[in-house]
Amino acid sequence: MKTINIHDAKTHLSRLVEQAAKGESFIIAKAGKPLVKVTALDVPIGNQTRRLGFLAGQISVPDDFDQMGSDEIERMFNDDV
Repeated sequence: MKTINIHDAKTHLSRLVEQAAKGESFIIAKAGKPLVKVTALDVPIGNQTRRLGFLAGQISVPDDFDQMGSDEIERMFNDDV
């Protein structure tokens, strides 16, 4: 990923935004210090792709899920250490 100084970013903003919209993210830096990352809104970043419902029908959650292990947990907190 390329780094652009803030002066060049101001000068070439239109071109840089077009490139970012096509998926070519870049970083804007000031005095060599990275400040912001510019990326397209519809492009997933790294492992942030979320696939809701991809295990639908393949797993089940017990009705007492929120109570599972509560007796053991209570014993752990009430035991003298």
